[in-house]
Amino acid sequence: MPAASEQGRPAPEGPSGFAEKPGRLAKRFMVAAAHPLATRAGYDVLSAGGSAVDAAIAVQMVLNLVEPQSSGIGGGAFLTHYDGRRVEVFDGRETAPRAASADLFMQHGRPMAFMDAVVGGRSVGVPGLVSMLELCHREHGRVPWQQLFQPAIELAERGFPISARLATLLRSSDARSLRDDPDARAYFYTPEGSAKTAHTLLKNPEFATVLRQIAERGSAALYRGAVARDLVAKVRRHPRNPGLLTEADLAGYQPKRRDALCVDSQLWRICGPPPPSSGTLAIGQILGMLEQRPLQALGPVRRSGGLELSVEAVHRVTEAERLAFADRDRYVADPDFVPLPGGSPRALLDPVYLAKRAQLIGERSMGHASPGNPAGSGALGDGRTPELPSTSHVSIVDPYGNALSMTSTIEHGFGAQIMVRGFLLNNELTDFSLTPTEHGLPVANRVEANKRPRSSMAPLLVFRRDSGELVLSVGSPGGSAIINYVTKVLVATMAWSLDLQTAIALPNFGSRNGPTELETGRVSERLVRGLEAKGHIVSLGPQTSGLQGIQRIWRGGQAFWLGCADPRRDGLALGE
Repeated sequence: MPAASEQGRPAPEGPSGFAEKPGRLAKRFMVAAAHPLATRAGYDVLSAGGSAVDAAIAVQMVLNLVEPQSSGIGGGAFLTHYDGRRVEVFDGRETAPRAASADLFMQHGRPMAFMDAVVGGRSVGVPGLVSMLELCHREHGRVPWQQLFQPAIELAERGFPISARLATLLRSSDARSLRDDPDARAYFYTPEGSAKTAHTLLKNPEFATVLRQIAERGSAALYRGAVARDLVAKVRRHPRNPGLLTEADLAGYQPKRRDALCVDSQLWRICGPPPPSSGTLAIGQILGMLEQRPLQALGPVRRSGGLELSVEAVHRVTEAERLAFADRDRYVADPDFVPLPGGSPRALLDPVYLAKRAQLIGERSMGHASPGNPAGSGALGDGRTPELPSTSHVSIVDPYGNALSMTSTIEHGFGAQIMVRGFLLNNELTDFSLTPTEHGLPVANRVEANKRPRSSMAPLLVFRRDSGELVLSVGSPGGSAIINYVTKVLVATMAWSLDLQTAIALPNFGSRNGPTELETGRVSERLVRGLEAKGHIVSLGPQTSGLQGIQRIWRGGQAFWLGCADPRRDGLALGE
């Protein structure tokens, strides 16, 4: 039998420990975010009468400050919103510059090495987060826009303690090029070149000034004027890897409102972003295939070390994931440029098609799956898209019947490793395929001017099909592994009836159509050997998901919100 490998595909944002966390109960509102200071900012907004969108803005601005490696105003986001009547998606995904072409990451006929493409201006897309949040606030805000930036402004000016997690990541290989950027070096490192340590008070007056301008002038303060000029200059004048971004690209950015993609699964309706995010679509395919052989009887069992996953459950889930990732890599891209088979996600979610795909799941692992042939599919090649993190997730419900699930990102840890006026820029263009063609066929997710790169973000809202009641808001960081992390939680809550906090804490596992990836140190030797006996190539490594979520539960005949945070990161849930 093949030995378990410690080296799989690139891991999610680096590990910084595992600390068990309790879920928090509340009746009126709840916020779950990736850092206690960000959660507190959202809690205070909700306590003062704000809406879920108001709280999300305050949370996100604080996250940019205290978790700068993961998300911020230099990046983008998808936000799934429910107003008590309908679900819609706000798309703040970054876009390629107008001057970008399909060979952006090709040199001498070959794709660039991934990290060579990441670091510098070449990988920077037009950031969409602020413009998207502004659109959301116009429609669903209750608190004045200006007030929502005050928590982050005050923290930036008076300082905040560096978390143990951020200190760990500053010493990691993810941050190795930060020292090459003078602004990032001065901010994150000592004059001697050492990473600043945990609990060091970090102040960011430049970022406070930018936030104050956005609070006063709206998104125009970022997309036009002095900040935009500085951003473009930093991108275009990078000494080793200059980019193509222009002030016109920034001024022309438009967020999109999209119909949510909703997938029915047994008793539930699962809603989230449609393409260019592949998350909801892939998860819908996985769950649809798993319904052919239900998992209810295959839940984890309690042993002395905690809950242990069953070999058969992990086998079936990872085989379905292989099949979904094969379709994703072939067919899914920005639908404004490359239509899906049949012109909509429905061909890939068709029950007959999924039943046929599910027949490929046997007693032994297929190892690597080939894409299927859904109705209306054309001739396309499979792209080379590593799609690494960094990313953050926020779930919020407010007292007025609104709820949201938002995943935001700057892509790799510390993004393109360029800092402008106190914030980091994304490297989102490396979410495109580095090669425009494969075997002579065009790649759907190739670079094109003004195109949005494919994402795996899956900020989901889940409802009961019979009553329409909201039962879950959930999402995760993790690059393409987001799909696996969120699938694990949905299987655990819907098929195994676990509460959300227990589901999040379960060992992470999955396949992205390569090895079967298991969370090192948290799975049993029994599971590893059992999977190997079924032909799986097992890869053990960190699986730093960063899941956050909120679940509707009943205790003693009363309804509560259960707020949950991932024990693998700094997150916290608070409610009232």
